[in-house]
Amino acid sequence: MPPPLHLQLDRTSRTSLAEQIRAGIAAAIESGVLAPGARLPSWMDLATQLGVARGTVKAAYERLVDAQLLVASRAAGTRVADQPAAVPGPTGAARSIDADLQSALYQHFLPGPAVFQMGVPASDCFPVSLVARLRARAVRDEVEAPASYPDPRGEHALRREIAAHVALSRGIDCQPSQVFIAAGFTGALGVALRVIPAPGRAAWVENPGFLPSRTALSIAQFRTVAVPVDEDGLDVAHGERLAPDAAVALVTPGQHAPLGPTLSLARRMQLLDWAGRAGAWVIEDDYLGELQLRRRAAPALASLDRAGRVIHIGSFSKTISPTLRLGFVVAPPALVGRFEEAVACLGSAPGPAVQLATAEFMRDGHYMRHLRRMKRIYAQRSQTLLAALQARQFHAYAAGLAVVVQLPDGTDDRRIAREAYAYGLAPAPLSGFYCDPGTARAGLLLGAATAIERQVPNACDRLQQLIRKFA
Repeated sequence: MPPPLHLQLDRTSRTSLAEQIRAGIAAAIESGVLAPGARLPSWMDLATQLGVARGTVKAAYERLVDAQLLVASRAAGTRVADQPAAVPGPTGAARSIDADLQSALYQHFLPGPAVFQMGVPASDCFPVSLVARLRARAVRDEVEAPASYPDPRGEHALRREIAAHVALSRGIDCQPSQVFIAAGFTGALGVALRVIPAPGRAAWVENPGFLPSRTALSIAQFRTVAVPVDEDGLDVAHGERLAPDAAVALVTPGQHAPLGPTLSLARRMQLLDWAGRAGAWVIEDDYLGELQLRRRAAPALASLDRAGRVIHIGSFSKTISPTLRLGFVVAPPALVGRFEEAVACLGSAPGPAVQLATAEFMRDGHYMRHLRRMKRIYAQRSQTLLAALQARQFHAYAAGLAVVVQLPDGTDDRRIAREAYAYGLAPAPLSGFYCDPGTARAGLLLGAATAIERQVPNACDRLQQLIRKFA
């Protein structure tokens, strides 16, 4: 008789029960709790043990069989595979959470939720029932509709809602025909870099700045030029001295990632003037959109662009959920035709259902109400976190949806971040955002959205212990 599996299910989680069961069994196999050849309970018995539907357990088992972690037969039942399949990494070795903690590129994708996790919204405040209802209706409409290829530019209903939204909230005057839907920010950036290929040309990047964006430019064969950031944002004059003939500048003008300053009006005009003179393109990563906490959100850089040199990129990852994989580009008029060609041949827009559900969420006013509510919640969480850190003598300040904790030079902030993950904390090391290790500053970035007030005191105490140990 197979022993009972001790799986903990969270029925309030947004993760399905089948996925929780699958992940729990996979973790037991990976850790050696379930050895090769071990027999599992039948899916009917496990369903009774867990108090879930039989089909839920059956679905989890089938996914594990598909992944070659389990084998099933009528005679022998369901057993752990003799040599469970491993997911090969770049060098052929199995990827693990430890490997992802070592990788600056993959720290954004660590499984959560974890306290201080960056880049994700507060799941405990998400309008689950409303969004689930909209998604279910959109999926039903999608499967009942006659089969056809979706528009690679994105569903017109969503493009129309985005054009109206950015006009009101970001000051961008555009038509729906200028809006292109993509798979998150990275999908949108990938399309933009296909539209403006300039192999070997220079591209300005912020220092410090978002590593995946720098890497994407390098993959597209741009030569990245690190331009420093100060209290007014990107130092445009410095960029002109380093690479006056650059083809691209990739910036976060609304609120610099990760340090937080807004690109000043003088710098904005200086950047646009340079782009016009140099014939360069400015890619605006509007990663927070209007979700700025300290003041009214600054208008988008694209709202000041009269020469059509700004490619505006936004997403719903931080305002709704990164699981949507929903981003968008607002292309300047001169590039609309090239964007249409690129997405028709190489585009990767999500399926129609998620787009249409999001369009309805926006059209009925739910999106703006959600944003107003989340701004209040995030502002309170940021203040609570900052107060707790300052009470413990940390040098810290708010920067967008994060709080930056400054550490003494030479501190191994990457090791502190790795050690913290074992305690359910997910700070991001500040040093990983710098282009050159020689100029990197040590620090930790703490996501305020995932810093639930009741968890903050203990989390800050644990963080203080780790910093004392490794600083």
